Amino acid sequence: MKKCGLLLAIIMFVVSSLQVAAATKEQELLAAYEEYEDRFANISKVEEIAGKGFFIIEDQIFPVVLESFSEEELTFIPAMEREYKRLVLFIANKEGEILYKTNQLATNQLYRGSMEQPTKDIAAVSFQDVNRDGFTDIILITSCVNESGDYAGKTYKTGDVLFQRKGSFYRDYRISEKINRFSMNKSANCIVAFVRDGQSTEFLYTADTEEELLENGFDIIEEQCYTRNFEKLGRLRVVPGVFSISEYDVFMIYLVDEQGDIVWSFQPMGDHDNLYALKGMTGKDMDGDGMKDLVVLARYSNEGPAGEVLVQTECAIYYQRTGGFDIDTGFKDYYQCTEENTLEELVTIIRGYWGWKVEITE
Repeated sequence: MKKCGLLLAIIMFVVSSLQVAAATKEQELLAAYEEYEDRFANISKVEEIAGKGFFIIEDQIFPVVLESFSEEELTFIPAMEREYKRLVLFIANKEGEILYKTNQLATNQLYRGSMEQPTKDIAAVSFQDVNRDGFTDIILITSCVNESGDYAGKTYKTGDVLFQRKGSFYRDYRISEKINRFSMNKSANCIVAFVRDGQSTEFLYTADTEEELLENGFDIIEEQCYTRNFEKLGRLRVVPGVFSISEYDVFMIYLVDEQGDIVWSFQPMGDHDNLYALKGMTGKDMDGDGMKDLVVLARYSNEGPAGEVLVQTECAIYYQRTGGFDIDTGFKDYYQCTEENTLEELVTIIRGYWGWKVEITE
């Protein structure tokens, strides 16, 4: 009994210590946030921004006419908090007085429960009447890079819309959430296509049937469709295709059963902006476990820092497992695809990567 009592005491001590540590961390976070908010709240003139721990992003300053604020031309001024990398926006008049400011942005909410955020720069700013109310709204896209986790070091975009109303702006978090969750943050035009024109990529991720895809405008690449017996999932039709929104072709692949129901879906293009060309795809056993995998070779395009089009060739490998498919994470480190690669060459290289030299059968 004494041993049980001692063990219980130790457990209670550990739990208590963890609770104290968590409470202390929460208090420190709250104190840091209050200090940051106080600095931000006390900025009333442009000349005060730097002295409050922020630096102005000079190449993203723009003149703008905001109908509900003033008939005069105003200045849009973005700035970044030096320590925590939180983005803030200011609207100032020609005297340098701040008429409006906000730090309530999607890009400041990516790391929940953290002061520091992954925002690195502003990718795009556009001033348009997005909701057709006669007032100019602000479209904002930031470039972000996570320092840890599965996507560490990879640049991705975060989009936002600030809707103008009488002398102020407001955000609809539901719109921002859909813009970013369904990758409609690639450009200002893409955001406008969703918010103003009602186009959306959401169905690509939520559709249950091939018919639903077609009803929403999914364009199947018929010459790349084929049927395979995927051992764990049965006989399925591989259905690749694109959905066009603004100037972008969003590339998806679906596995569809004989009843037309979607069994699995893939997004080989990842964070790329656009499908440039599909070079080929095949369903064969790549890793030698007796189950057919899926290999996709394609070229994708992205917008460069100067607005130029950058094209990259990539190979995506999906390994069939008991419960579905796992995407490969090691082959890219082993071999970098080039424009000259063919699908046939890559199949041989991938098999060699796994140490298999036997002839591959369909």
